[in-house]
Amino acid sequence: MKRLDVRGEVCPMPVLKTKKAMEEISEGEILEIILDYPPSRENVRRFLLSQGHEIIEMVEEGGVTRIKARKRKEAS
Repeated sequence: MKRLDVRGEVCPMPVLKTKKAMEEISEGEILEIILDYPPSRENVRRFLLSQGHEIIEMVEEGGVTRIKARKRKEAS
């Protein structure tokens, strides 16, 4: 599982970095995104779903959100 820590960053950087990280991992691999900027939580979630990725887990604790997403399989 690859981890992307974007704590301390504001939009649009968390979304852009999530996009780049998803492009770098293999189909079916899991990316964990760690963020602390509240608007980014929804923006990253919306981006992942719009690209067809699966959100496995989304946990918020102490102002920090962890999103685990599985990269979608490419259509053959």
